[in-house]
Amino acid sequence: MNAPDPHTSDLLDLDCAGDFPILSQKVRGHRLVYLDNGATTQKPDAVIQAEYRFYRESNANIHRGVHWLSQHATDLYEQGRERVRAFLNAARPEEIIFTRGTTEAINLVAQSWGRSQLKPGDEIIVSEMEHHSNIVPWQMVCQDTGAVLRVVPITDAGELRLDEYRALLGERTRLVAVAHISNALGTINPVAEIVRLAHAVGAKVLVDGAQAVAHQAVDVQALDCDFYVFSGHKLYGPTGIGALYGRFDVLDAMPPWQGGGDMIRTVSFERTTYAELPQRLEAGTPNIAGVVGLTAAIDYVCGLGMDRIARHEQALLAYASGAVLALPGLRLIGTAPDKAGILSMVIDGIHPHDLGTILDTEGVAIRAGHHCAMPVMTRFGIPGTARASLAAYNTRHDIDALVAALAKAQKLFGTGRQA
Repeated sequence: MNAPDPHTSDLLDLDCAGDFPILSQKVRGHRLVYLDNGATTQKPDAVIQAEYRFYRESNANIHRGVHWLSQHATDLYEQGRERVRAFLNAARPEEIIFTRGTTEAINLVAQSWGRSQLKPGDEIIVSEMEHHSNIVPWQMVCQDTGAVLRVVPITDAGELRLDEYRALLGERTRLVAVAHISNALGTINPVAEIVRLAHAVGAKVLVDGAQAVAHQAVDVQALDCDFYVFSGHKLYGPTGIGALYGRFDVLDAMPPWQGGGDMIRTVSFERTTYAELPQRLEAGTPNIAGVVGLTAAIDYVCGLGMDRIARHEQALLAYASGAVLALPGLRLIGTAPDKAGILSMVIDGIHPHDLGTILDTEGVAIRAGHHCAMPVMTRFGIPGTARASLAAYNTRHDIDALVAALAKAQKLFGTGRQA
């Protein structure tokens, strides 16, 4: 992580906070400083209005409807699929499966691909830094199939141990599931190299992109991954919508995960035949308005420019890291040289939950706890961290407010007080 030139870093401010209505309000008498973006991002007016217009002007169920409104809603939904395809640079729209989010997308792969492909003794590799959503589904499918879960350790800085990863790979490795960016540490993993090594032994790779898509451009063909998953709500879009990218030949061989409407070709009491991709993996009425909102969110970030967002957040991360580390007794958990805008902090004598509560009184919203990454906390021997996570609308004024609130917390607790 390179520190920005103090004479030019002002130019990196995107000045887009005005696009987000919620950020104009006050919390507990203070200007809202929202630094909980790793949990969910706020929504620009363009996304809010897109969902509003859908329900006001376009609401109908999609596919098979002969009336104009149904056909119009279907067009919006499938245009959203094409927008996600282009955003990820997938080869074809059939490679995009809409889900409720990252968690459902991982479970879809685990239950459909995993149950049909894994057998006793096969191995799945995950890393020590994974979110629970990229651990628990694999544990469940291992219990059901007799496959075995292997774990790649991380360094004290929070980097993946690539030497250990290479040692774990072998003829029994069937799948590698790894975060693109760690939600608890901010580490950006070398995904292209992880994929290359896995493919060399014939294994598939799933990349959890929940923390990546809002912060940097993603090209699934360049990464060469077999699956890529993300959630709309971490990309300035609605909750309850996300997507699974899958390489077409891999997806096409996967059986349905759920049964119901829209995923069938014919149904009788004797036999059911299934639809082609992508409908085969999208049972039931989907979150149509969510897709419309996700489309608007992608349009919004692409309008800002993914490269501009990345530069802005890296400059802000450098500023924030220097500012918080100037506070006595504070240390960062996750100090990889290549990391995204996440500051996972512990302060001597103050429990993370207490820290989060005090910051809230100052209008500063962060997340405190284990961040659905308990193995990370176990690795570092801590109960949790206070996590400030950055987004495109954050500014150095937000960081200054964070640092002032942290200093107030230290003053309230007193130097050396035990948690």
